[in-house]
Amino acid sequence: MEKKPYNPGPRPPRPQQQPQQRRANNNSKDPNAINEHIRAREVRLVGDNVEPGIYSIQEALKKAEELELDLVEISATANPPVCKILDYQKYLYQQKKKLKEQKAKSVKVVIKEIRFGPQTDEHDYNFKLKHAIGFLQEGSKVKAYVFFKGRSILFKEQGEVLLLRFANDLEEYGKVEQMPVLEGKRMIIMISPKKK
Repeated sequence: MEKKPYNPGPRPPRPQQQPQQRRANNNSKDPNAINEHIRAREVRLVGDNVEPGIYSIQEALKKAEELELDLVEISATANPPVCKILDYQKYLYQQKKKLKEQKAKSVKVVIKEIRFGPQTDEHDYNFKLKHAIGFLQEGSKVKAYVFFKGRSILFKEQGEVLLLRFANDLEEYGKVEQMPVLEGKRMIIMISPKKK
């Protein structure tokens, strides 16, 4: 028996979208409702090139179309919702830029860890203390902890005394944010830098 080649036939033409409709396809990522996705019957229109006031959604959409821009819902909770006629892509870009600038201005908190054993000798202690002073001076927080291996958990009082001495020696550079606390096999103390 001879096999016939598979022929699905002609493809149906894809429906063409108008430019205005294409922009109106709202992604779930979009923070604002735009164009036909605005559900209100009437909206308060604000912005440039329009007479501020309350318009029916059809009138507002028509105005946006005339200006070849988008109708964007700025405040959905207002009654009626506040909308603005603008270029939505440009608006999103500006919002992202603002957010980026705010993030850059916010201070990133860096936490540096310093580990001790329950019987840390004096030389090792002073070496770690010097590092902690440097970290606090550069604005980082210091998380110092004593790690107890096996039976060394018996020396937890010794570990606590060591951490309190450490905090006391750093008093001039930082303040204790959290007193020594035992978490599993580690006793931890948090010290944050003093504000200049």
